[in-house]
Amino acid sequence: MTMKKVLSFFILILLPMVAGAETVEIDGIYYDLVSNTKQAEVTSNPNKYTGNVVIPASVTYDGVEYSVTGIGNVAFRDCSGLTSVKIPNSVTSIGSWAFWGCSGLTSVTLGNGVTSIGYAAYRGCFRSDSETSPRRAEKRGRHHSSWK
Repeated sequence: MTMKKVLSFFILILLPMVAGAETVEIDGIYYDLVSNTKQAEVTSNPNKYTGNVVIPASVTYDGVEYSVTGIGNVAFRDCSGLTSVKIPNSVTSIGSWAFWGCSGLTSVTLGNGVTSIGYAAYRGCFRSDSETSPRRAEKRGRHHSSWK
């Protein structure tokens, strides 16, 4: 990996901290919460996500409701025990390397709101025949990276 890619990777990881985001766990899913915009982004789980994950359209933390609008860079990276993910219509973007290395992933249900899918978001995932797989999203022009 080139120095430029490594630096870019760390900038993308640290950006939520600089933007004033607070990372919290709600019902088994980790989020970066941005209080001034009331938006939440799914982030990585230190214990790795497994099984079927259903991302809600909104979450409430300390009495404040946040709209879930994104899946962060590397949010599900290397979660080999992850089998499916359902993404709500409120999510508009999926970050780079978001599902990289999720070898057990067989289905991703994309909400209608997804308009941006980052670089290599599904690299290293097994192919799915599901109607709602990232492969289908690619055909709709929403994905420019690899679904193995």
